[in-house]
Amino acid sequence: MPLSWFKAPQPQLSIGVGPWSARRVSAGIFYNRGRVEVPGGFSAFSSLAANHHPEALPRSATRSELDYAPVTVDLPGGSTGKWPSLWLRDNCQCSKCIHPDTRQRLVDTFSIPEDIKPLAVRNLENHLEIEWANDGHTSTYRYNWLSEHHLNQNSSEPNSVKFSPERQYVADDPKTYPTVLFDEVMSSDEGVRKWTDQIYRFGFSFVKGSPPTPEATEKLLERIAFIRPTHYGGFWDFTSDLSLKDMAYTTEGLGGHTDTTYFTDPAGLQLFHMLSHTNGSGGESLLVDAFEAAKTLYKEDPEAYRVLKEHGVSGHASGNEHVCIQPARPFPVLNHHPDTGELYQVRWNNEDRKPIVNASPEEISRWYAAARKFNEILTRKDMERWFQLEPGTPMIFDNWRMLHGRSPFSGKRRMCGGYINHDDFMSRYLLLRDGREKVLGRI
Repeated sequence: MPLSWFKAPQPQLSIGVGPWSARRVSAGIFYNRGRVEVPGGFSAFSSLAANHHPEALPRSATRSELDYAPVTVDLPGGSTGKWPSLWLRDNCQCSKCIHPDTRQRLVDTFSIPEDIKPLAVRNLENHLEIEWANDGHTSTYRYNWLSEHHLNQNSSEPNSVKFSPERQYVADDPKTYPTVLFDEVMSSDEGVRKWTDQIYRFGFSFVKGSPPTPEATEKLLERIAFIRPTHYGGFWDFTSDLSLKDMAYTTEGLGGHTDTTYFTDPAGLQLFHMLSHTNGSGGESLLVDAFEAAKTLYKEDPEAYRVLKEHGVSGHASGNEHVCIQPARPFPVLNHHPDTGELYQVRWNNEDRKPIVNASPEEISRWYAAARKFNEILTRKDMERWFQLEPGTPMIFDNWRMLHGRSPFSGKRRMCGGYINHDDFMSRYLLLRDGREKVLGRI
């Protein structure tokens, strides 16, 4: 029976890869899991991908149907993955297609035939091998790599909201605050792993036993990554002399806020080390877990949460001459991963906020009401963590999660610290937590 008679919807290739064994076998590639349905009420078997030619498809097939015929692979553990043939060829993991050291793509995606199809599939001991019918290449894929790269066929609903269980809320007890020792961070990667793990899970960490000098503090911060320069410089060493035109350089109190919301990419981590405080008092530091506050808002007022999740606001930094920094676009206060729906960033800085103009009067009124509710939660006593910074104990926190502030103070304080990009922090954290091989296996 000629396959050109086939009139059913675009077939799905199914590649059986189990049961699992070390045997070298040629896996059959079948339409609709083993059978090709044809007019006349009967079925024909096909055991070779070579039988799957573009001319066998219905003449009414669209370009996307021709180019992206899915290939289904049964994986160990009982899971099944489905990928377009073009995706599999484009993401071949052999050393001719992916650089073995940099993991960068070497294959020219746009030289791959649009109608790329498998000729044969082989289930080898540690990897799957696909021989392509119309470009002369043989691709390889480790089974665990395929498992890590399931296509997101059941993605979250557009308005779904999730909170990571890995992000843990710290009780209001200074004895339980996450802490590491300066010497362990400086002497081993295990110390850095412990430090970055605390920052990721709890949002902040204290470092005990640091020399009260800017030199030691700078080296400490560089144990995570390079220090991010801004219009304030790189590593800071400053007093409250308003040498830079920002409220941080005054003696005034500061409410809980996110730093650098005027950047498209706000600073990821921020470290403070108070080197000295003379002839005065006050200046207690404040941290607020904005992820916990957001979770509370979601429970108490889902509509307010939706408004702060969807409506963008902008910021600016304009205090210093020759500086007027603004983000590329407005961003919501509550930012979520577009695929998983997980909250990953809070941008909250009332002082640096620009006037809202990109909305109707009714929408703006709803934003103010939602922001008022969120502010009420953020300023609850049980949300606030107050403590006094001390020489010899730097404090670092996740600026995408923890709001920070301080009470007014008198006298002269000398502070030092700096920023680290969030992506650089996550790179260091994940490599130390999971190891390079496992991290690269997810790429």
